[in-house]
Amino acid sequence: MRLSIVLVSPARAENIGAAARAMKTMGFNDLRIVDSVAHLEPATRWVAHGSGDIIDGITTYPTLEAALHDVDFTIATTARSRARFHYYATPQELVPMLTEKSQWMDHAAVVFGREDSGLTNEELALADVLTGVPMVADYPSLNLGQAVMVYCYQLSSLLQTVNVAATAGDENQLIALRGRITALLERLDVAGDVKLADWLQQRIGLFEHRDTVMLHRLLHDIEKNLPE
Repeated sequence: MRLSIVLVSPARAENIGAAARAMKTMGFNDLRIVDSVAHLEPATRWVAHGSGDIIDGITTYPTLEAALHDVDFTIATTARSRARFHYYATPQELVPMLTEKSQWMDHAAVVFGREDSGLTNEELALADVLTGVPMVADYPSLNLGQAVMVYCYQLSSLLQTVNVAATAGDENQLIALRGRITALLERLDVAGDVKLADWLQQRIGLFEHRDTVMLHRLLHDIEKNLPE
């Protein structure tokens, strides 16, 4: 499975260099940056030290949505106490989750937020699952470069996973499922139940392939039997 690292609005060149160095050490190479030009500062390469190819290969995007244009499964990092979302995976729990998804998806991304404020709720809503690093410190914060290293180290085993060729029906099944559920809630006139809608959207990212296929079948049967 391919895995991209996405940094949203990083402010410090040193942090970008540290992230690139962590990626290089663990075997990852696709670094994407949203709404920032800090990587152009000399300090990026000073800290990257031997990871110039990662820096040279950086792609930039105006928004997080644009940065995820070719990603099948998105993981967003956040502090548990700040978010309104409820379903989290630790870095260790991501490994079996992504191992299963590598059998029907090709490309995942781990998204890291701003050094001072993290990701907005709108940006978190673009993720399929949220993750955080369990910490015992009173002030639960990691330097951006340290956080990238934690995830790259934990997920490096995925580089050895051989993807099974996806069939035509496999592509973007989660995205399609989200769309069908949203449309069905509107058709049933319950789209205004925010708690229900949020719960459904948050749970979808945790589904395995068989779960996704079976739910598509269920939705098809429901849609077919609803009055026009």
